Amino acid sequence: MSTLVLKPGREKSLLRRHPWVFSGAIAKAKGNPAAGDTVAIADNNGRFLAWAAYSPASRIRARVWSWKESDLIGPGFLRERVRAAVARRAPWVSADTDAYRLVFAEADGVPGVVADRYGDTVVAQFLSAGAEAWREAIADALLETSGAARLYERSDAEVRRLEGLLPRVGTLSGDEPPDRLRIAENGLGFWVDVRRGHKTGFYLDQRENRAWVGAHAAGKRILNAFAYTGGFAVYALAGGAAEVVSVDTSAEALALAQENIALNGLPAAKAAFVQDDVFHLLRKYHSEGQKFDMVILDPPKFAPTAAQVKRAARGYKDINRLAFHLLPPGGLLVTFSCSGGLDAALFQKIVADAAVDAGVEARIVARLAQGPDHPVALNYPESAYLKGLVVEVGNS
Repeated sequence: MSTLVLKPGREKSLLRRHPWVFSGAIAKAKGNPAAGDTVAIADNNGRFLAWAAYSPASRIRARVWSWKESDLIGPGFLRERVRAAVARRAPWVSADTDAYRLVFAEADGVPGVVADRYGDTVVAQFLSAGAEAWREAIADALLETSGAARLYERSDAEVRRLEGLLPRVGTLSGDEPPDRLRIAENGLGFWVDVRRGHKTGFYLDQRENRAWVGAHAAGKRILNAFAYTGGFAVYALAGGAAEVVSVDTSAEALALAQENIALNGLPAAKAAFVQDDVFHLLRKYHSEGQKFDMVILDPPKFAPTAAQVKRAARGYKDINRLAFHLLPPGGLLVTFSCSGGLDAALFQKIVADAAVDAGVEARIVARLAQGPDHPVALNYPESAYLKGLVVEVGNS
């Protein structure tokens, strides 16, 4: 068994049980570990700290599997981790919902593994060298513990490139999934394309936040920016919105959004769909003097890493400033960041600066986040990636 020996003083984060070991913290490697191999992590005095998966291509050189020296990292260990993760979801999933996250990577002690359930289908991502090395064992555990009929792989996220891994997509078990699956979420229906859709097909992390919008939508004219397949639009119309304008650059996503409106028997006359760049359209609406009672901003990840935060901050500030211009006094901005490199305090400051630049007074009336099937591990703050604010515009 190979060992990574840390530089003096670089064991502090591991003693706090943060699961990452960066390349700059390593003094030397004893042995010749290959990508995905299990290695021991030791401090500079040789004291055992953790078992981890080795990733020579990544700046995150090792990801911790276990802090117990007595643990044996293998199929049995991984099966138990997956079983525990699946079992933890049971109290949080309602009877009228059959789509939710089963395994959330480091937050569930299974680094690099993401698995989402869509009815009788599990869609998995193996995003790290360690996850790739144990791919078959983890896939078996997912099928065994979930009881799903099929397992489909969507290991095509950009982070695999940082791990020195090629993208991989395809059926791991069972039949090929259809072009779209029908799921239920809080009693509403959605069509999901697990083969070509964003992430694993649907933004499951926004479930509770969609419900919040639905509960506060009655009578409102709503702009749903970065609409994707219409999740927020469906909830808003089901909640009695007067009109929902959904904007996205993807014609395919908007077409599926229209089908999701129809699937739920919601009034098509109250739903408008615009294929355009959101930044461009917000400027256009501002120049036209248009106003909305609620603007929802759910943009893609502007800052995947901390190194990109400065550039991303400009984008977040610009888009929130433009949104504030479209809201009258009493209007609500429901704004999100899913960038892991940008923390909640900085996001709030960016939105506050956007309000100042827009010349509006505003106050936070609610904070939104990912659902309990995307738990935040206290030893791994990076798992708190989804940050949402509901901001009410006042009289300036």
